[in-house]
Amino acid sequence: MDVAHIALLANLSVTPEEAKRFAGQFADTLKTVDLINELDTSRASATPQVIGLENVSRPDKVTPQTVLTVKAALSNAPHTDRNYFVVPAIFDD
Repeated sequence: MDVAHIALLANLSVTPEEAKRFAGQFADTLKTVDLINELDTSRASATPQVIGLENVSRPDKVTPQTVLTVKAALSNAPHTDRNYFVVPAIFDD
């Protein structure tokens, strides 16, 4: 288990001691998943939601009162350029 690579992907810093401990924990987790995969689930129905939640969103309605102009949308932005927000880069070159 390449804990250093996983930590890099998750943007986490781990000490060598933590990496050693996590490697064992990841291995245990994968063994448990393998055990679960051995179960016969052919008679089980799909259960995407188990506590009865329902979608309670409403359809979007665009009205003149709910639409911001470009000027209004950018009015509190600290940095803009040609009707766009300017934000710091998050990826290294």
